[in-house]
Amino acid sequence: MTKANTAVVAAGAILTLVLASNSACALPQTKVAAAATISPEEGMIAKSRYVPGSEMLSPNEMRVVALGTGMPSARPKQASACWLVELGNGDKFIFDVGAECYSRIAAQKIPLDHLDKVFISHLHLDHVGDMGAFWLGGATMNRTTPLRVWGPSGSEEKYGTKNYMAKLQEMYAWDVDTRGGVIDKRGLTLEVNEFDYRGLNRVVYEANGVVIRAFPAAHGEGSVCYVLDWNGLKFAYSGDNVPHQYWVDYTQNADISIHESFLPSILLIEKQHFTPAEALTVGTLGHTPPEQFGKVMTMTKPRMAVAYHVYNDRDTAPVIRERIRKFYSGPLAIALDYMVFNITKTAIRVRMSDVDADIWPLPATREKTPPDVAKMLPLLAGPSRDVV
Repeated sequence: MTKANTAVVAAGAILTLVLASNSACALPQTKVAAAATISPEEGMIAKSRYVPGSEMLSPNEMRVVALGTGMPSARPKQASACWLVELGNGDKFIFDVGAECYSRIAAQKIPLDHLDKVFISHLHLDHVGDMGAFWLGGATMNRTTPLRVWGPSGSEEKYGTKNYMAKLQEMYAWDVDTRGGVIDKRGLTLEVNEFDYRGLNRVVYEANGVVIRAFPAAHGEGSVCYVLDWNGLKFAYSGDNVPHQYWVDYTQNADISIHESFLPSILLIEKQHFTPAEALTVGTLGHTPPEQFGKVMTMTKPRMAVAYHVYNDRDTAPVIRERIRKFYSGPLAIALDYMVFNITKTAIRVRMSDVDADIWPLPATREKTPPDVAKMLPLLAGPSRDVV
């Protein structure tokens, strides 16, 4: 059996495990349908809007902002995967930096000095595609702190986060060297923290009362899920994943559980123009169909279940919701970019953001160091460097 076939069989085994275990959790469809009419997603969205940069968090509050919720190919309406977690202690964390998410990050009106911690679920483009833009764009937009990146190892060294970030620095060597003599160079520094993707609920970050753990995802070797615990609040994030026992074990009773809910295979054929073979493989072995999302949320019982990694349109969202509701009747949001969740121990508030399309970068939060002009690259090559 080939390695690829082995991976497919393994993924199928994990999927079967989840669907077979705790089968009593599958709610009767009559009860689910009744619950769905009482608490649809729309009923959670507050009429008021969140205005970035205008609201302080209370000391015991968590805010989660969806900055990339779409499918592997970004589009104007939805960037690829990116989630911001802000805590009442002042800490801020970014989970994944998928293609086209950097503009959404900028729209939060947060000084980039405070956005220096990025956690990568895996190295697909739709989860790291804006890493270069966020790193180097952030350095030119007043970030004066090193960008710190956490991410999993791979089955081989070349597949790990450390190698990816090293190659990124090599690729952008000209960019870095041409800027290093004209701006505060501290923002150009990268700190990479690679951890073993095989660790089970392993602590990969701990500081200031925040603990972040990682465990393997069913999306190829070198993929992980994360759980952030702080002040009695729990944030769970799947990246890409097929539901499996680790997710069931480690995300129980999360305050917010963010897990992909991919398009059903029939819609991948109709809307994505996949062949049936592509649709079945991608939609069921590489990603989570809505029914499985519903089942795993029923098994883990979060206070708020959030489905993402899908094009959320007028014709697709009802299909996703209906399929999820066959198995899950609890609080549900099908995510869109700029959706905001304010979470305390007693309440969860869901809103959409106002977006300032004319956003400018905020100033640095500490005094800038003068650029080292001696390290500036020549403006012109050749015997004459006179500029007309």
